[in-house]
Amino acid sequence: MDDQPRAPIGAPDPIAAARSLADIAERAQRLIADFLARQAETGGGGDPDPLNIGGTFSELAGKLMADPARLASAQLSLWQDYAALWHNTARRMLGGTAEPVATPDEGDRRFKDAAWDEIEVFNFIKQSYLLTAHWIQSTVSGVDGLDAKTANKVDFYTRQFVNALSPSNFLLTNPEVLRATAESGGQNLLDGLGNLLRDLERGDGRFSINMTDASAFEVGGNIAVTPGKVVFRNDLIELIQYTPVTEKVYQRPLLIMPPWINKFYILDLRQDNSLIKWAVDQGHTVFVISWVNPDGAFAHKTFDDYMMEGPLAALEAIEQATGERQVNVIGYCIGGTLLAGTLAYMAATPETRWHGRVRSATFLASMVDFEEPGELGVFIDEEQLAHLGERMDEKGYLEGRDMATTFNMMRDNDLIWSFVVHNYLLGKAPFPFDLLYWNSDSTRMPAAMHKFYLRTMYLENKLVEPGGISLDGVPIDLRSIEVPVYILSTREDHIAPWKSTYAATRLYRGPVRFVLSASGHIAGVVNPPAGNKYGYWTNDDIPERPDAWLDGAAEHDGSWWPDWMKWVRKHAGRKAVPARTPGDGALAAMEDAPGTYVAMRADDG
Repeated sequence: MDDQPRAPIGAPDPIAAARSLADIAERAQRLIADFLARQAETGGGGDPDPLNIGGTFSELAGKLMADPARLASAQLSLWQDYAALWHNTARRMLGGTAEPVATPDEGDRRFKDAAWDEIEVFNFIKQSYLLTAHWIQSTVSGVDGLDAKTANKVDFYTRQFVNALSPSNFLLTNPEVLRATAESGGQNLLDGLGNLLRDLERGDGRFSINMTDASAFEVGGNIAVTPGKVVFRNDLIELIQYTPVTEKVYQRPLLIMPPWINKFYILDLRQDNSLIKWAVDQGHTVFVISWVNPDGAFAHKTFDDYMMEGPLAALEAIEQATGERQVNVIGYCIGGTLLAGTLAYMAATPETRWHGRVRSATFLASMVDFEEPGELGVFIDEEQLAHLGERMDEKGYLEGRDMATTFNMMRDNDLIWSFVVHNYLLGKAPFPFDLLYWNSDSTRMPAAMHKFYLRTMYLENKLVEPGGISLDGVPIDLRSIEVPVYILSTREDHIAPWKSTYAATRLYRGPVRFVLSASGHIAGVVNPPAGNKYGYWTNDDIPERPDAWLDGAAEHDGSWWPDWMKWVRKHAGRKAVPARTPGDGALAAMEDAPGTYVAMRADDG
C-alpha cells in the first residue's frame, strides 16, 4: 500500500508552483526597485490629490454634519432594511421562502453566478452589500447646499468607492473564485498574480489592465481592412479614399471626421459592422480622416490647426481627387464638435475658398452645448485643469493612457473590476475582442489644443455663445449654420448625454432631423442593419425639451443606418457618376489603407 502523501485533486505541480513563486518574487522585487528609483528621482513629487477629491468630500462632510436629523433618519432606514434582511435570511435557512430585500440593477453582471442566489451565505453577502451601497449613495446624493458640480463629483466618486468594495472583487467573498481555487488547488491565484505582474511591467510600473489578447489583431490585417488608398497627408491627417464596389456612385462624396481622441477604425472594425464599408456598398465615394497620434513635437498645435489641417484641408483634397466642390460630412464625437465649429467658420467667411463646400452635416454623438456635460464634467474644474496643464506642459501632450483611464472609470464595473476578477482572481487570459483592442489603442492630445478644448468648451461653454470663440481669428456663431443637419444621439451615452446633444437642435438654422439610438456612445453608433441589435426613435417635430421629443417619438426596430441613408441620399446628388478609383484623380495614391498614422501607438513614444 502506497503511504506517500498525495497532492489534492486539482493541485498544481509543487515543483512548477515553486518555480512560479520564485519568478513572481523576482519580478515583484524588480518592480518595487524601479518604483523606488523613480520616487527618488522625482523626490516622491506629484500632487497627492490631483482630482481634488479631498476638498470635495470635506465640503460634503460639513453639509452632512450640519443636518444631523437627516443622518439619523438615513441610519434608521438602514437598520430597518438590515432587520428585514436578517429575518428573510433566517426564514430561507429554515426552509422557507422570502422575497429579496435588495436586488442588483438590470444589467449588473457582478452577481450572475448562481451561487449568489442559491447559497445562503453568499445571498446574504450580496444583499448586505447592495443595501449598504444603496444607503451610502442615497445618503450623499441630494445633500442641501452643494452646488451642482460638487454634487456630481460626490456622486461619481462615491460610486467608484462603492463599486471597488463589491464582494465580487475579493477572493473570500466571491463564490466563483472560491470554486476555481478549490478546483485548481490555487493555480488560478498563481496565474492571476503572474497576470498582474505582467500588466505592471507593461505599464512600466503603472497599473494597466490588459483587456484583450492584442496578439489576435493587426490593424490593416484583420481589422480596418476595407480597401482604399491614402491620397493626401499633412502634419495632422492622412486622407483615405476607399475603393468603390459599385459601377456608379453618388455625385457628392462623403467625408467622415472621426474623433482624434480615439482612432478612426472604430468605424471599420470588421467587414460586417463597418460603417465605412457599408457606405461604400451603398454607392458613396467615401473619404475618412485618419488623425496623427501626436507627440511632443505637436505641443503647439491648436484647435484652429485641427480645423485648417483637418476638414478644410480634406475638402480641398477631395475636390482635387474628384472634381466636386460640395461634400456631405459626418462628424463623430469631438469630430462633430469640430465640424460644427468649421461650419460656423465657413458661414462667417463667405469670401474664403471653403465657403459653401459642405452640402449636409451629420453629427454622431457630438456635443456642442456643454452646459450639462455628464460625468466627464467631474474631471474638469479649475484645480484639475491647472494640474493637467502642468503635466501636459512637461511633455507637450496628454498621455493616451490618461484619457483611457478617464473613460474606463466612467464604466468601472465593466472596464476595470470585471477584468480584476477575470484576470487576477480567476487567473484567466483575456479574450480576443476587437472593440477592446481598439479601446486600448489610445491616442495622445497636443497640449495647446487640449487646454483650449477643455477650458473653452467644457468649463466655460463658449462654443454656444455668439462670438464666444474665434477660429483662425474669426468669431463664430453656431446659429449661422444653415446646411441640412442630421443629429444622431444614443440614449445610454455616458460621454455625450443625449439630452445635452439635443440642445443643438435649438441652435442650427437649417432643417434638422434628430434621431435617438438605443445603447451607448459606441454600440449605439456602430449598429449595422444585419445585426438587428438595437432600435431607434424618430420624431419629425423638434420641440424645445428633449423629454417632449421622446414622448412624441416613434420607436423602430433595427439600425438607424438605413434612416440616415434615406436622408443623406437627398443631398448626395444623382447616383450616375462613374465609380472613382483612388489615384485616378489629381491626387496620386500614396499607400494602402489604413495608412501610417493609424499604426502609431501611444505606447511607442
